[in-house]
Amino acid sequence: MAALGWFTRRRHLPTEASVLAGEASAEAARKSSVQAPPPPPAEPEFPVVGDERAAAFFDLDNTVMQGAALFHFGRGLYKRHFFRKRELARFAWQQAWFRLAGVEDPAHMEDVRSSALSIVKGHRVSELMTIGEEIYDEYMADRIWPGTRALAQAHLDAGQRVWLVTAAPVETATIIARRLGLTGALGTVAESVGGVYTGRLVGEPLHGPAKAEAVRALAAAEGLDLSRCAAYSDSSNDIPMLSIVGHPYAVNPDGRLRKHAREHGWRLRDYRTGRKAAKIGIPAAAGVGAVAGGTAAAVALHRRRR
Repeated sequence: MAALGWFTRRRHLPTEASVLAGEASAEAARKSSVQAPPPPPAEPEFPVVGDERAAAFFDLDNTVMQGAALFHFGRGLYKRHFFRKRELARFAWQQAWFRLAGVEDPAHMEDVRSSALSIVKGHRVSELMTIGEEIYDEYMADRIWPGTRALAQAHLDAGQRVWLVTAAPVETATIIARRLGLTGALGTVAESVGGVYTGRLVGEPLHGPAKAEAVRALAAAEGLDLSRCAAYSDSSNDIPMLSIVGHPYAVNPDGRLRKHAREHGWRLRDYRTGRKAAKIGIPAAAGVGAVAGGTAAAVALHRRRR
């Protein structure tokens, strides 16, 4: 029995030929193995923590907030009897058009602003600021895009300043910026004398190229390096503003901006749950606003067809 065990062990001892075969097989396996590609280089940290010459500029309508701030402001003023159903019909149609089209038309937005200016004419700035705070809670707070809000917070956490840049009234924009904990806001300035609105603008609406000029002016005053700054917008109208910073982002972009961003290697972010729903879904309102708003939109559409 002992002899048999000795014989079995000898049969399992490696021979010179088996060692050669094993080494050759291992070498062939090593040469034929697929090498995993090296990991891609890590993107540089952004936003850069502690960079005091960097800042972020965010468009408001459909970038930070779903819909147009001016439309929501108009709904709040109607609730407070600032104007009649005829004007409400106008605002409702303008909101519906804005949501259906999904883009800003300068002539259309100018029409909206003219309506708003005629409504606030003769009212005190302080009165509208107080009402604006209430309207934010009623119609705007729940329409802030969480994804865009997180982007803004990332810049704040990095120690950078963050401004809204919008064609909405600067008072409305300032209220939203303060509520979101941002640095401040650039917006359209309505003329006031003795603290009372005159119904006219100072210059023109902060729209398109005017936004880029406002950002340039603020950057110069604040000592910012635009090549280290970021800008975010949904609208092709803001291509001038996006083009002057080193980190442009297309957020919830319209078709033209999406195409431009891809052609120029800009980053894209889309926080809409469904693009079509975001374009055509009219937000729900409470109480009389829901009934009156829906009815007014139909009335306005009927009038335009006559």
